[in-house]
Amino acid sequence: MFIEIIILILSLVALIWSADKFVFGAAAVARNFGIAPIIIGLTIVAMGSSAPEMLVAATASINGAPNTAIGNVIGSNITNIALVLGLTALFKPLMVSSATIKREMPLLLLVTIVASWMLYDLNLSFTEGLILIIAFGIFIISLLLISLKQSKDQNNPDPMLIEAESEIPEGVSTPVAVFWLIIGMVLLPLSSHFLVDSATFIAKAFGISDLVIGLTIIAIGTSLPELAASIMSLVKKEDDLAIGNIIGSNIFNILAVLALPGLISPGAVDSQVASRDIPYMLGLTIIFLLLCFSRRIGFRITRLKGAVLFIAFIAYQYLIFSQMAA
Repeated sequence: MFIEIIILILSLVALIWSADKFVFGAAAVARNFGIAPIIIGLTIVAMGSSAPEMLVAATASINGAPNTAIGNVIGSNITNIALVLGLTALFKPLMVSSATIKREMPLLLLVTIVASWMLYDLNLSFTEGLILIIAFGIFIISLLLISLKQSKDQNNPDPMLIEAESEIPEGVSTPVAVFWLIIGMVLLPLSSHFLVDSATFIAKAFGISDLVIGLTIIAIGTSLPELAASIMSLVKKEDDLAIGNIIGSNIFNILAVLALPGLISPGAVDSQVASRDIPYMLGLTIIFLLLCFSRRIGFRITRLKGAVLFIAFIAYQYLIFSQMAA
């Protein structure tokens, strides 16, 4: 058991590290080949934070544990909003001025409602997975078209787009970029394989379901890149990027990551998803959107609102483990 716990920790660290190197290499290669920075920022860099969830979901689904993948999506979205944004806002209140974020907020609620509807019957079908992945493609194309149009408006630049472009590495030679890209491509699937295997072993040893292991340990672990990105964005005074990373990551999780268990291993879903996890994710998303808006000062997440979100995260963890103990 001790060895499996060590493997779990090391594979989680390797997963996060390799995702970062993959994004670094891919973004640098794309820049060197003349791809517009805004396109790189909104695709490779933005989706990079969801790379751990995608690899874990694919690996778990291939291994016949789709509930781990589904739990990872729901748990990651709850963790992103409640833990990551909660802690970030406690560190420093967040102001939102980006039109891109304000446009994506209702979209996040919409896709969360769609995912809730799909999972409520305790079955995720291949057709539903296909719908999600097609919607993901439409979302990316639409986002790029709208953002490219906005980037040409020099009189009213979107702060999030400017901040996203600033995250792209500069001055990296193509051989170095390709090296890190290959390292990421090799270690990402390898680390996700060991992570899922060790997590499944530990879960069975302690009588924990695949769903719970995905909702807790794996979800929190794969959300660490979002936490690091949000803290770094605050240090750089890029509030819009800090919130945009969370909203974008949650949309990616639902449309791209949740699609994988449907496409690879469609079938029954753990009953706790409909009775406990989906309502909590949906309710927390609604609360998040309400907390972002203030009539007096516009879009802002204060320290008090951050505390509310963080308490919601603690309450969810207590809910899960208290039900396990009952």
